[in-house]
Parts: sequence; C-alpha cells; structure tokens
Amino acid sequence: MELNSNANGHRLQDDEDLQFLLKGSKLHKVKSKSWKKLRFYKLQDDCKTIWHDSKKLLSSPDKHTFSIQDIEEVRPGRQSEGLQKNAGDVPDSCCFSIFFKGQRKNLDLVASSEEEAGQWVTGLKKVIRLSDNLNSKQKQEHWIYSCLRKADTNSDNKMTFKELKHFLGEINVKVDDLYAEKLFNECDTSHSKTLEGSEIEEFYKRLTYRNEIEVIYSKYASSKGKMSVEDLGNFLRMEQREDVGLNEAVALIQKYELDEAAKEKKLMSRDGFLMYLQSSDGLVLNPRHTLVYQDMSQPLNHYFISSSHNTYLMEDQLKGPSSTEAYVRALTKGCRCVELDCWDGPNGDPVIYHGYTLTSKILFKDVIETVKEYAFKNSEYPVVLSLETHCSMDQQKVMAHHMKTILGSMLLTAPLGGKMPTHFPSPEQLKGKILVKGKKLQLQDHSMTSPESLQGEEEESVSEEDEAADLPEEKGMPKKSKLKLARELSDMVVFCKSVHFPGFETARETQAFYEMSSFGESKAFKLAQESANRFVIHNTRQLSRTYPRGTRTDSSNYNPVDLWNAGCQIVALNFQTSDKSMDLNQGKFQQNGFSGYILKPRFMRDGQTQFNPTSIMQGEWLTPKKLHVMIISGQQLPKENKNKNNSVVDPLVRIEISGVPRDVCSAETEHIEDNGFNPSWNKNFQFDICVPELALVRFVVEDHDTASRNDFVAQYTLPFMSLQNGYRHVPLLTKEGNPIASSSIFIHIMVVDQ
Repeated sequence: MELNSNANGHRLQDDEDLQFLLKGSKLHKVKSKSWKKLRFYKLQDDCKTIWHDSKKLLSSPDKHTFSIQDIEEVRPGRQSEGLQKNAGDVPDSCCFSIFFKGQRKNLDLVASSEEEAGQWVTGLKKVIRLSDNLNSKQKQEHWIYSCLRKADTNSDNKMTFKELKHFLGEINVKVDDLYAEKLFNECDTSHSKTLEGSEIEEFYKRLTYRNEIEVIYSKYASSKGKMSVEDLGNFLRMEQREDVGLNEAVALIQKYELDEAAKEKKLMSRDGFLMYLQSSDGLVLNPRHTLVYQDMSQPLNHYFISSSHNTYLMEDQLKGPSSTEAYVRALTKGCRCVELDCWDGPNGDPVIYHGYTLTSKILFKDVIETVKEYAFKNSEYPVVLSLETHCSMDQQKVMAHHMKTILGSMLLTAPLGGKMPTHFPSPEQLKGKILVKGKKLQLQDHSMTSPESLQGEEEESVSEEDEAADLPEEKGMPKKSKLKLARELSDMVVFCKSVHFPGFETARETQAFYEMSSFGESKAFKLAQESANRFVIHNTRQLSRTYPRGTRTDSSNYNPVDLWNAGCQIVALNFQTSDKSMDLNQGKFQQNGFSGYILKPRFMRDGQTQFNPTSIMQGEWLTPKKLHVMIISGQQLPKENKNKNNSVVDPLVRIEISGVPRDVCSAETEHIEDNGFNPSWNKNFQFDICVPELALVRFVVEDHDTASRNDFVAQYTLPFMSLQNGYRHVPLLTKEGNPIASSSIFIHIMVVDQ
C-alpha cells in the first residue's frame, strides 16, 4: 500500500472531467446577495476529498476539506433556496449546489462559465458514483489510506515511528508504546527507521488481520487452506441457516472471490470469504427485504406509512428556519406523508410556516413544486399532503390552483373509476399519485351527493384544523373559530377527509372509511393504553394520524412504537431531529424496498381481531421466539472527537428490543478501553420475543464515560423479521442516519422457535 494515490488507482485517469477536478478552479461561494467570495476548489489526489482555500485566520485544516462520501446530491442550476434568492443576476447555467448528508448547510457555487459549471457537476457525480460502487475492502483501504495521509505530516510517503503513533490515534486505537515500537521494528525490514512501500503493506496486513474471521474460515476450509464449493455450502447451511445448494455457493464465489485463479477452480480464499461477510449478502438485514417484497394490493389503511410532522421546519418549532429543502430531505428518506401549514401570504400568495411563531416563511407554490420533483424519486407509492389550512377563501383558491396546475395528473381529485368504493384503494393502485388530506365541504362528500347537486355551493364553515385546535390559547392568538372553506380546495380531498374523532363507537356507526382523525400525542397514547384493542379495530377500517404535542418546541419526538402497536398508520415525527425515535422510524421503514409503506400483520387487518398489545393473550400474533445474539467484534468505529489525536473511544454495544410492552428490554457489553479500531467483546445475550412481527432490534455503540453520560457513537435498527441468522456484519449509521464507511460490528444471530 502506497501513501500516494491518484486517479490512476480509480481507472479514471483519462477522464476529462476528473482531470478538471484534480486541477481545480476558482468558484464564487454564495451566502447572501452581498456575500459572494471567490474561492479555489479542487479534488485532492485521493479522489475522495474536496479541498478549498479559506480566508479565515487560524482555521483548522479540516475546515478546508469535505469528503465525497458526505455529499448527498449535486444539483445544476439555481435549485437551492439560496441561489434562487441571492443569484438572480447570474445565468442559471453557471450555478450549481452541493447538498450534504445530515444537518450541514448546502454549498451554493457560481462558475465563470456554463462549461465550467457543467464539468464540476458531471465530474462530482462521477466521483460520487465511483465512491458508492467501491466494495467493502476498497472502502476500508480508502479509509486507512486517508488516515495514513493525515499522519504523514511531511508528505514524504514514508512513516516514522512518531507518525505511526499519530496514525494509530487517527484510526481510533491507543496502544502501549512498547507494543507500537515492536510492531514498527518488525515491519521496518530495511532498518531505515521509516516504513515505506512493502513495509507499509505488511503493516497494513497486520493491522487489518481479523482472528475471528480466521477461526471461522479455518473451521470450514478443507481444500488446502481454501473453501471449496462444498465447504462454502456447508457453512451457509450450518452457520447461516440458509436453505441453499451448490449452485448458490458457486454464485457467491463468482461474486466475491478476488483471486482469479481461485475463482477459476471454484475456491474461496480468506479475502473472498471476508468480502462475502461484509457484502449485502452477509449483512444482518435480509437482502430480499431491501426490495419491495410485501403484498401492495391491500387497502391503504392496512399499511404503516412513513410520516413527517411540520415537515417545513429545519430546526425548532418557535424561531427556526422553514425551507423547501426540509421536504426534499423527508421525501428522500422515504417519507410518504408530509405536512403543510398554510397561511395568508403577501401579494395573494399563500405561505407555509408555524403559525404565531417566529419561524421563517416559504411560499406554498415552491413547496408544491418541490413535492412534484421529489415525491417519487425514491418510492413510486403515493404521497399524502396533510394540509393545515388557515388561509382566507381567496388564498385557498390560489392553493387549489397551484396544486392543480403544478401537480397535474399526479394529483388525485376523484375516486378511481369515478365512483367512491367501499374501502381504500391500494398503494399499488395509487402509484405515482399525490393525495390531499384536509377538510371537506359536508355537502360535497362523494358518497352523499353528485357533483351536479353542488352547483352554487361555494363555501361552508368547517371546524378549525386538527393541530391548531389542540394548541393552548395564548395572548395574541385569536380564539378558535370556524373556518370558511373554498369549494376549489375541498375538491382536492378525496380519500383523506379530516374529521373530529367522536369516539370509537360513533366512528364505527356514522363515519365513512375515508374520514380520518388526527390525534395529539397525549390523546393518542391514552387511547393506545386504555383502549388498545378498540384502537386496533378502528384502524382496520379508517386511517389515523398522530403528531407530537405542541409543547415539544425543541422538535423532539415521542416513541412511535406504542402507536404502531395500536395500528395507527400515520405516526408523524419531526424528521429534522436526530434521535432514537427517528432511528426506530428509519429502521422500521428500511424494509420493503424503502417504499415508505409496511404491510401490517394479518392480525392488525382483521376487523374482528382480539389483539391487544398491552395484554398479550393467545392468538395468531403470539409466535414466541428466542433470539440469541453474540456481539463478537467492532471494526473502525468513528472517533467521538475527531480533532483530538489522543481522543480514543472506549466502546460498548447495547442491544435494545422495541415492540409490544412485554417484549421491551435491553442488554449491553462491557466497554473496551482505548480501542475503536478493532475492539473484541465475544459476549452472548438471549431475548424472549412474543410478538416478533411488531419487534424492532436496535444496536447502539456508545463511548463509555465513568464521570458522565455515555456519548453516542453509532447505531443500526432493523425489524426483527428482517434479521438474518448466522455470522453477520451490522453496518453502522451516524446520529443523522447516514452510513459510516467501513464501520461495523460483527455478530452471530440465531433465532429459535419456542
């Protein structure tokens, strides 16, 4: 392994766009109409980091770079709010924006020409695609290489003992000086007091050697130290509990073996075996569940639907910014129900913001245009626009006009087939459609009257919108009143008519299936606790939406699990807040192809069900399992404090089970001191799960602290039913839910029927 790396290593050395990025150019960075500074940007030789100059004095070198892996998207033209607001005098073709994962603000840039902007956009997309396509071994090498570069302080492509110590700090491991010196001297075969070339290669091999993999591999490799097809088949059947034959074993060798000679002989080497274990086939999440595998032809209310609360907010509920970018982030995270709080705006154009607060305002029209562009980029299944309407009649008509003209055929404005059915259509039938949830004129109900009978019916008073009606009355806020509803806006509502919840019995007797209620957090939890079975039955027929209480001004979230247990489909969360609740939400909805729709268990779709999550009795839901988990080791855990070389984590792993109350539990390993690079635990746990179809498993890595609360390091959550048996890697995610390259924990899973 060489310390220097360039485009040659990426097989793109002849690519003009890549060569342009490596050379770099000056771009105007745009922050406001008055703040437009010329900065030099270039792709570094590692082809994974962008460097830029900075005029800030005493700024850290790390502030001058950002990783290609941190980029979410590159958008050409004025496709950011900042460029639309601050670069109107610049040709659209010269503009582009870089959007980052997590909460980092996007980077708005202006090139000197259309050609230059095009090369930056095309080149960055190529490098991002290349980075995404790296296999696990390449990602590990890239990560270690970047740490080596950082430790090579004089850039001479050699490593002194002092630089070795610096490097070990970079990769999150603290070792005894005597051991480090011994390792250094053993690799320094030239006795030059530096490591270079093959010596660094040997150092890398020793560093990345994994004894636990060697033990497993050696147990099954019976063909002169390599795994034959039969050996691999035995491993897959006995350890991984997979019902496979020799053909599947051959396919894995062809897919993951790196040594062409071994591949030709249908053998799997240690490197190939590790490649398999770190691939999607070897991960803890069943790869079949990363595709849409559930029946999507059931009525809409038979699915859990990924849902966002006050989607427009980027931060808190009182004074934080509103942004169309918040809708982009929610929709690209699989959200299928977004919220729009609509108020009268200037010049007759409605705006969206959190009413009676200091949150900023965005145009309703801009949000609808954003929804049109991003609604179906990651999922083709329907999106629900949950309207909270506080507008005057005139601006309600403008809202209806914008939705109709911008969304066009995407917008569902009439029942499928022209006649209201007796139950919801399915997600499959509603593919590519946008539904509106909101108030509806009583006389305009499709089930009660024909359009002809509505001639002359222009407006009607309806009750205040759900969430606004729940807010406590404060000084400066008008008293709750009836809202005049424009017919044009009412026309937009078909299958999601917002109504007051009258109680379970009255709802069953008097409400249509398309009438749905929203429940504040407190009321929803009260019903889920005291009337759980009735809530479940109610949700077999109608949709229910829940949302955080108004006092959560910090945009914190409630635990969604108890409301899913009660059958609530639209459990709305603050997507802008990174917390355990969002981990659970993203974990639950990463199955079924990340479509945003999860089919409820059969016992939650039966209108006569006796299922009660708070009191588990005999029934089809009771299918007890014993979960055996062995936490074996960790790989390249991230540093909690990246700016301190001597800051090394003391990691521990906690396993948390969420589900019906009877299943909720957790257990954790001991912490390992000063080793985030390759900690080893070898700790066994057992959990009893009585309703596996509703259970979630969360793996949390924390940095142990004896004096204060442990620091979060990483996590991964998935449905119990998506677990794969056997030796598996658990890919780790940041607090914001983004993958951490090469970071994982290695475990053994065994699920046994009880």
